Amino acid sequence: VQLQASGGGLVQAGGSLRLSCAASGQSFASYTVAWFRQPPGKERESVSIIRASGGRTYYRDSVKGRFTISRDNAKNTVYLQMNNLKPEDTAVYYCAAGRPIQSAMWDDGMYRAWGQGTLVTVSS
Repeated sequence: VQLQASGGGLVQAGGSLRLSCAASGQSFASYTVAWFRQPPGKERESVSIIRASGGRTYYRDSVKGRFTISRDNAKNTVYLQMNNLKPEDTAVYYCAAGRPIQSAMWDDGMYRAWGQGTLVTVSS
């Protein structure tokens, strides 16, 4: 599977953006998809995950209640709706697909397909 992330941009604090992760290839519905981000000068961190089977969703604590991950398997696309953005959300956001076991789903090493990254900048 190949991924392409889009939707980043510059937004003021409190604003919203929707990121998209479009996939090509077969069996997209069978992949768990995650969003990761890398803030300037920092290490990459996980943000949100949507599982393949059942579509259960997970979020890091700092984005709970503000971000929503969803998927449309008919369109081979996963979305990350980001509301009430904060300056600390500024980062390059990456989507990734894989088939991690539950206990390892936050580990970026478990994802074998990655999008190219899209920059989100939140101004104060």
